[in-house]
Amino acid sequence: MKAFLVLESGEMYQGVWHGGKDRAGEVVFNTSHSGYEEIATDPSYFSQIVVMTAPMQGNYSTDPLAWESQRIWIEGFICMQIQKSTRDQGWIKTLTENQVPIASEIDTRRLVLRLREGGTPWGALVQAENEKQAQEKARLLIDEKKKIEKDWVWLASRRQKEVRQGENFVGPRIAVLDFGTKENILKELLHHCRELHIFPSRASTSEILACQPDAIMLTNGPGDPADVQVAIDTVKNLVGQKPVFGICMGHQILALAVGAKTYKLKFGHRGSNHPIKDDLLQKIYVSSQNHGYAVDAETLPRDVKITQRNLNDGTVAGFLSTERKFLGIQYHPEACPGPHEARQLFQYFLTKLLL
Repeated sequence: MKAFLVLESGEMYQGVWHGGKDRAGEVVFNTSHSGYEEIATDPSYFSQIVVMTAPMQGNYSTDPLAWESQRIWIEGFICMQIQKSTRDQGWIKTLTENQVPIASEIDTRRLVLRLREGGTPWGALVQAENEKQAQEKARLLIDEKKKIEKDWVWLASRRQKEVRQGENFVGPRIAVLDFGTKENILKELLHHCRELHIFPSRASTSEILACQPDAIMLTNGPGDPADVQVAIDTVKNLVGQKPVFGICMGHQILALAVGAKTYKLKFGHRGSNHPIKDDLLQKIYVSSQNHGYAVDAETLPRDVKITQRNLNDGTVAGFLSTERKFLGIQYHPEACPGPHEARQLFQYFLTKLLL
Protein backbone atom coordinates (compact mmCIF):
# COMPACT_ATOMS: atom_id res chain seq x y z
CA MET A 1 0.00 0.00 0.00
CA LYS A 2 1.21 3.49 -0.88
CA ALA A 3 0.80 6.75 1.02
CA PHE A 4 -1.16 9.56 -0.63
CA LEU A 5 -1.72 13.10 0.53
CA VAL A 6 -4.81 14.28 -1.33
CA LEU A 7 -5.76 17.96 -1.17
CA GLU A 8 -9.36 19.12 -1.41
CA SER A 9 -8.53 20.59 -4.82
CA GLY A 10 -7.65 17.11 -6.09
CA GLU A 11 -3.86 17.61 -6.07
CA MET A 12 -2.03 14.50 -4.95
CA TYR A 13 1.38 13.68 -3.47
CA GLN A 14 2.63 10.10 -3.22
CA GLY A 15 5.04 8.64 -0.67
CA VAL A 16 5.80 5.71 1.62
CA TRP A 17 3.24 4.66 4.24
CA HIS A 18 4.56 3.93 7.75
CA GLY A 19 1.33 3.11 9.54
CA GLY A 20 -1.50 4.81 11.36
CA LYS A 21 -5.09 5.39 10.32
CA ASP A 22 -6.43 7.36 7.33
CA ARG A 23 -7.27 10.90 8.49
CA ALA A 24 -8.21 14.33 7.18
CA GLY A 25 -7.33 17.83 8.36
CA GLU A 26 -5.92 21.20 7.38
CA VAL A 27 -2.52 20.75 5.72
CA VAL A 28 0.14 23.05 7.20
CA PHE A 29 3.93 23.18 7.18
CA ASN A 30 6.44 23.75 9.99
CA THR A 31 9.99 25.02 9.43
CA SER A 32 11.47 23.84 12.75
CA HIS A 33 14.59 21.69 12.55
CA SER A 34 13.74 19.85 15.78
CA GLY A 35 10.85 19.53 18.22
CA TYR A 36 8.64 17.01 16.42
CA GLU A 37 7.29 15.73 19.77
CA GLU A 38 6.40 19.22 21.05
CA ILE A 39 4.71 20.01 17.73
CA ALA A 40 2.65 16.82 17.66
CA THR A 41 1.46 17.25 21.26
CA ASP A 42 0.67 20.98 21.01
CA PRO A 43 -3.16 21.39 21.08
CA SER A 44 -2.83 24.29 18.61
CA TYR A 45 -2.30 21.62 15.93
CA PHE A 46 -5.80 20.24 16.48
CA SER A 47 -7.24 19.00 13.15
CA GLN A 48 -4.04 19.62 11.19
CA ILE A 49 -1.79 17.42 9.08
CA VAL A 50 1.77 18.67 9.60
CA VAL A 51 4.40 18.77 6.87
CA MET A 52 7.94 19.13 8.24
CA THR A 53 10.36 21.05 5.99
CA ALA A 54 13.49 19.70 7.74
CA PRO A 55 14.32 16.41 5.99
CA MET A 56 15.21 14.09 8.88
CA GLN A 57 12.56 13.37 11.52
CA GLY A 58 12.54 10.98 14.48
CA ASN A 59 16.34 11.06 14.53
CA TYR A 60 16.68 11.66 18.28
CA SER A 61 13.89 9.27 19.29
CA THR A 62 11.30 10.18 21.94
CA ASP A 63 11.05 11.56 25.46
CA PRO A 64 7.69 11.86 27.31
CA LEU A 65 9.09 14.85 29.24
CA ALA A 66 9.07 16.83 25.99
CA TRP A 67 5.31 16.47 25.48
CA GLU A 68 3.23 19.67 25.56
CA SER A 69 0.06 17.84 26.63
CA GLN A 70 -1.10 14.36 27.51
CA ARG A 71 -1.95 13.35 23.95
CA ILE A 72 -1.01 13.76 20.29
CA TRP A 73 -3.19 16.31 18.46
CA ILE A 74 -1.99 16.22 14.86
CA GLU A 75 -4.00 14.36 12.21
CA GLY A 76 -0.98 13.30 10.17
CA PHE A 77 2.82 13.57 9.94
CA ILE A 78 4.62 14.11 6.62
CA CYS A 79 8.37 14.35 6.06
CA MET A 80 11.10 13.59 3.56
CA GLN A 81 12.83 11.02 5.79
CA ILE A 82 11.97 9.38 9.11
CA GLN A 83 14.14 7.28 11.42
CA LYS A 84 13.32 3.63 10.80
CA SER A 85 16.34 1.53 11.69
CA THR A 86 17.10 -1.50 13.82
CA ARG A 87 18.52 0.93 16.37
CA ASP A 88 15.47 3.15 16.71
CA GLN A 89 11.92 3.42 15.43
CA GLY A 90 10.63 5.26 18.49
CA TRP A 91 8.88 8.16 16.79
CA ILE A 92 7.17 5.92 14.23
CA LYS A 93 6.03 3.64 17.07
CA THR A 94 4.65 6.55 19.10
CA LEU A 95 2.63 7.92 16.19
CA THR A 96 1.28 4.57 15.04
CA GLU A 97 0.29 3.61 18.59
CA ASN A 98 -1.85 6.77 18.53
CA GLN A 99 -3.21 5.88 15.04
CA VAL A 100 -1.59 8.97 13.48
CA PRO A 101 -0.77 8.33 9.80
CA ILE A 102 2.85 8.82 8.71
CA ALA A 103 4.17 9.37 5.20
CA SER A 104 7.78 9.85 4.12
CA GLU A 105 9.56 10.26 0.76
CA ILE A 106 6.99 12.83 -0.31
CA ASP A 107 8.48 15.77 -2.21
CA THR A 108 8.10 18.16 0.73
CA ARG A 109 9.80 21.03 -1.12
CA ARG A 110 7.19 20.92 -3.90
CA LEU A 111 4.38 20.47 -1.36
CA VAL A 112 5.47 23.40 0.80
CA LEU A 113 5.80 25.66 -2.23
CA ARG A 114 2.21 24.71 -3.09
CA LEU A 115 1.05 25.56 0.44
CA ARG A 116 2.97 28.84 0.45
CA GLU A 117 1.58 29.95 -2.90
CA GLY A 118 -1.91 28.46 -2.69
CA GLY A 119 -2.73 28.85 1.00
CA THR A 120 -3.82 26.34 3.65
CA PRO A 121 -6.10 23.64 2.18
CA TRP A 122 -8.04 20.74 3.63
CA GLY A 123 -6.56 17.37 2.78
CA ALA A 124 -6.41 13.70 3.73
CA LEU A 125 -3.48 11.37 4.33
CA VAL A 126 -4.49 7.87 3.26
CA GLN A 127 -3.06 4.51 2.29
CA ALA A 128 -4.29 3.18 -1.02
CA GLU A 129 -3.39 0.91 -3.92
CA ASN A 130 -3.79 3.62 -6.55
CA GLU A 131 -4.71 7.26 -7.12
CA LYS A 132 -8.39 6.58 -7.81
CA GLN A 133 -8.85 4.74 -4.53
CA ALA A 134 -6.94 7.48 -2.69
CA GLN A 135 -9.20 10.18 -4.17
CA GLU A 136 -12.36 8.33 -3.13
CA LYS A 137 -11.16 7.73 0.43
CA ALA A 138 -9.91 11.31 0.80
CA ARG A 139 -13.12 12.93 -0.40
CA LEU A 140 -15.21 11.11 2.21
CA LEU A 141 -12.74 11.86 5.01
CA ILE A 142 -12.50 15.58 4.17
CA ASP A 143 -16.28 16.01 3.88
CA GLU A 144 -16.76 14.38 7.28
CA LYS A 145 -13.95 16.31 8.97
CA LYS A 146 -15.34 19.66 7.87
CA LYS A 147 -18.52 18.97 9.86
CA ILE A 148 -16.77 19.33 13.25
CA GLU A 149 -17.67 22.19 15.59
CA LYS A 150 -16.13 25.51 14.57
CA ASP A 151 -15.04 26.41 18.11
CA TRP A 152 -11.83 24.39 18.04
CA VAL A 153 -10.68 26.08 21.24
CA TRP A 154 -13.52 24.43 23.14
CA LEU A 155 -12.64 21.05 21.64
CA ALA A 156 -9.03 21.44 22.83
CA SER A 157 -9.73 22.99 26.25
CA ARG A 158 -9.93 21.12 29.54
CA ARG A 159 -13.41 20.63 30.97
CA GLN A 160 -12.70 21.01 34.69
CA LYS A 161 -10.92 23.69 36.68
CA GLU A 162 -7.45 22.76 37.95
CA VAL A 163 -5.28 24.34 40.66
CA ARG A 164 -1.48 24.05 40.65
CA GLN A 165 0.92 25.27 43.31
CA GLY A 166 3.76 27.47 42.08
CA GLU A 167 7.41 27.73 43.07
CA ASN A 168 7.39 31.38 44.21
CA PHE A 169 5.55 31.49 47.55
CA VAL A 170 5.39 35.30 47.49
CA GLY A 171 4.45 35.50 43.82
CA PRO A 172 1.05 36.33 42.31
CA ARG A 173 -1.97 34.08 41.89
CA ILE A 174 -2.76 33.75 38.17
CA ALA A 175 -6.05 32.70 36.59
CA VAL A 176 -5.38 30.86 33.31
CA LEU A 177 -8.03 30.63 30.60
CA ASP A 178 -7.19 27.40 28.77
CA PHE A 179 -7.72 27.71 25.01
CA GLY A 180 -5.64 24.56 24.36
CA THR A 181 -2.58 25.37 26.40
CA LYS A 182 0.93 24.05 26.03
CA GLU A 183 2.41 22.69 29.26
CA ASN A 184 5.43 24.95 28.96
CA ILE A 185 3.30 28.08 29.33
CA LEU A 186 2.07 26.69 32.64
CA LYS A 187 5.57 25.63 33.68
CA GLU A 188 6.92 29.11 32.93
CA LEU A 189 4.16 30.71 35.04
CA LEU A 190 4.79 28.28 37.90
CA HIS A 191 8.39 29.52 38.15
CA HIS A 192 7.11 33.02 38.91
CA CYS A 193 3.79 32.44 40.71
CA ARG A 194 2.51 30.98 43.96
CA GLU A 195 -0.64 29.49 42.44
CA LEU A 196 -2.35 28.85 39.10
CA HIS A 197 -6.10 28.44 38.72
CA ILE A 198 -6.65 26.95 35.25
CA PHE A 199 -10.15 27.31 33.78
CA PRO A 200 -11.96 25.86 30.74
CA SER A 201 -12.27 28.23 27.78
CA ARG A 202 -15.97 28.90 28.47
CA ALA A 203 -15.55 29.81 32.12
CA SER A 204 -17.54 32.87 33.17
CA THR A 205 -16.14 36.15 34.44
CA SER A 206 -17.57 35.50 37.92
CA GLU A 207 -15.99 32.02 38.10
CA ILE A 208 -12.59 33.46 37.24
CA LEU A 209 -12.79 36.42 39.61
CA ALA A 210 -13.96 34.14 42.45
CA CYS A 211 -10.40 32.79 42.84
CA GLN A 212 -9.20 36.38 43.46
CA PRO A 213 -6.45 36.36 40.85
CA ASP A 214 -3.77 39.01 40.61
CA ALA A 215 -3.67 38.64 36.82
CA ILE A 216 -5.11 36.67 33.90
CA MET A 217 -3.28 34.50 31.37
CA LEU A 218 -4.91 33.68 28.02
CA THR A 219 -3.20 30.69 26.42
CA ASN A 220 -2.54 29.41 22.92
CA GLY A 221 -5.09 27.26 21.11
CA PRO A 222 -6.34 26.10 17.68
CA GLY A 223 -8.63 27.48 15.03
CA ASP A 224 -10.25 30.78 14.11
CA PRO A 225 -10.45 33.21 17.06
CA ALA A 226 -13.69 34.68 15.69
CA ASP A 227 -15.36 31.25 16.16
CA VAL A 228 -14.51 31.03 19.87
CA GLN A 229 -17.61 31.16 22.03
CA VAL A 230 -18.00 32.88 25.44
CA ALA A 231 -14.31 33.72 25.93
CA ILE A 232 -14.29 36.98 23.98
CA ASP A 233 -17.06 38.44 26.15
CA THR A 234 -15.41 37.05 29.30
CA VAL A 235 -12.10 38.72 28.45
CA LYS A 236 -13.92 41.94 27.57
CA ASN A 237 -15.26 41.98 31.13
CA LEU A 238 -11.85 41.20 32.65
CA VAL A 239 -9.88 43.89 30.80
CA GLY A 240 -9.48 46.88 33.09
CA GLN A 241 -10.26 44.84 36.21
CA LYS A 242 -7.12 42.68 36.13
CA PRO A 243 -3.85 42.72 34.17
CA VAL A 244 -4.15 40.36 31.17
CA PHE A 245 -1.44 38.55 29.20
CA GLY A 246 -2.42 36.75 25.98
CA ILE A 247 -0.20 34.35 24.01
CA CYS A 248 -0.97 33.25 20.42
CA MET A 249 -4.73 32.47 20.42
CA GLY A 250 -4.88 34.41 23.70
CA HIS A 251 -3.33 37.39 21.92
CA GLN A 252 -6.03 37.19 19.22
CA ILE A 253 -8.90 36.77 21.71
CA LEU A 254 -7.58 39.76 23.66
CA ALA A 255 -7.53 41.82 20.46
CA LEU A 256 -11.13 40.89 19.64
CA ALA A 257 -12.18 41.67 23.22
CA VAL A 258 -10.87 45.25 22.99
CA GLY A 259 -12.55 45.86 19.63
CA ALA A 260 -9.91 44.91 17.06
CA LYS A 261 -10.34 42.43 14.21
CA THR A 262 -8.43 39.34 13.10
CA TYR A 263 -7.88 37.80 9.67
CA LYS A 264 -6.65 34.51 8.25
CA LEU A 265 -3.07 34.38 7.02
CA LYS A 266 -2.48 32.83 3.62
CA PHE A 267 -0.39 29.95 5.00
CA GLY A 268 0.27 30.82 8.66
CA HIS A 269 3.45 31.05 10.70
CA ARG A 270 4.69 27.72 12.02
CA GLY A 271 8.28 27.12 13.02
CA SER A 272 11.03 28.08 15.45
CA ASN A 273 12.96 30.46 13.21
CA HIS A 274 10.75 33.55 12.78
CA PRO A 275 12.48 36.93 13.36
CA ILE A 276 10.87 39.47 15.70
CA LYS A 277 11.56 43.16 16.35
CA ASP A 278 10.71 43.70 20.03
CA ASP A 279 10.39 47.31 21.22
CA LEU A 280 9.64 46.24 24.81
CA LEU A 281 12.84 44.27 25.32
CA GLN A 282 14.68 46.52 22.86
CA LYS A 283 16.14 43.76 20.70
CA ILE A 284 15.66 41.61 17.63
CA TYR A 285 15.50 37.86 18.10
CA VAL A 286 14.25 34.61 16.59
CA SER A 287 10.98 33.20 17.90
CA SER A 288 8.83 30.08 17.95
CA GLN A 289 5.47 30.49 16.20
CA ASN A 290 2.35 28.49 15.46
CA HIS A 291 -0.73 30.32 14.24
CA GLY A 292 -2.91 30.71 11.17
CA TYR A 293 -4.53 34.08 12.00
CA ALA A 294 -3.26 37.59 12.78
CA VAL A 295 -4.48 40.85 14.32
CA ASP A 296 -5.39 43.71 11.98
CA ALA A 297 -3.14 46.59 13.04
CA GLU A 298 -5.51 49.27 11.71
CA THR A 299 -8.33 48.14 14.02
CA LEU A 300 -6.49 48.29 17.37
CA PRO A 301 -7.76 50.97 19.82
CA ARG A 302 -5.83 54.21 20.21
CA ASP A 303 -4.50 53.34 23.67
CA VAL A 304 -2.90 50.15 22.32
CA LYS A 305 0.69 50.33 21.09
CA ILE A 306 2.15 47.77 18.67
CA THR A 307 5.31 46.63 20.43
CA GLN A 308 6.45 43.63 18.34
CA ARG A 309 6.52 43.03 14.60
CA ASN A 310 7.19 39.90 12.56
CA LEU A 311 10.13 40.85 10.35
CA ASN A 312 9.19 38.36 7.64
CA ASP A 313 5.89 40.00 6.71
CA GLY A 314 5.40 42.94 9.09
CA THR A 315 2.35 41.47 10.80
CA VAL A 316 1.47 42.43 14.38
CA ALA A 317 3.44 40.19 16.74
CA GLY A 318 2.66 42.00 19.99
CA PHE A 319 0.74 44.91 21.51
CA LEU A 320 0.53 46.66 24.87
CA SER A 321 -1.81 48.95 26.78
CA THR A 322 -0.15 50.46 29.85
CA GLU A 323 -3.40 52.26 30.67
CA ARG A 324 -5.53 49.10 30.85
CA LYS A 325 -2.62 46.79 31.71
CA PHE A 326 -2.75 44.15 29.03
CA LEU A 327 -0.11 42.57 26.81
CA GLY A 328 -0.64 40.39 23.73
CA ILE A 329 2.14 38.31 22.16
CA GLN A 330 1.41 36.45 18.92
CA TYR A 331 4.35 34.04 19.11
CA HIS A 332 5.53 31.66 21.89
CA PRO A 333 7.82 33.21 24.54
CA GLU A 334 7.88 29.82 26.30
CA ALA A 335 9.48 28.33 23.11
CA CYS A 336 9.48 24.48 23.18
CA PRO A 337 10.54 23.93 20.52
CA GLY A 338 12.60 26.98 19.71
CA PRO A 339 14.84 29.75 21.04
CA HIS A 340 14.40 31.21 24.52
CA GLU A 341 15.13 34.93 24.08
CA ALA A 342 11.47 35.91 24.44
CA ARG A 343 11.04 34.27 27.87
CA GLN A 344 11.80 37.66 29.43
CA LEU A 345 8.29 38.71 28.41
CA PHE A 346 6.83 36.65 31.27
CA GLN A 347 8.98 38.61 33.71
CA TYR A 348 8.07 41.87 31.95
CA PHE A 349 4.36 41.23 32.39
CA LEU A 350 4.60 40.04 36.00
CA THR A 351 6.77 42.98 37.10
CA LYS A 352 5.73 45.92 34.89
CA LEU A 353 1.97 45.36 34.59
CA LEU A 354 1.20 43.92 38.03
CA LEU A 355 2.56 47.01 39.84
